[in-house]
Amino acid sequence: MASTSSATPSSYEQLGVRIQKIINSQSAQRNRAALIFRLEQESPDDWETLLEEIAENDNVTLAHRDDGGVQIFWTVPKED
Repeated sequence: MASTSSATPSSYEQLGVRIQKIINSQSAQRNRAALIFRLEQESPDDWETLLEEIAENDNVTLAHRDDGGVQIFWTVPKED
């Protein structure tokens, strides 16, 4: 019998999927930028963890806005 806990994504996984969809959208990819906001029902701890993980990536810059949003900018390195 399958465990139901493995079928239900954690709140952090759900947040990650939502943000990944925003970052992978055509307009974000074209502009190499995305604007993200934490939804009221999302955990502040999950949000901070996600932002830390995004910031760890090379060629990525986070800009925290006064309205609570976070602008993500990235560059695509040229291949050798």
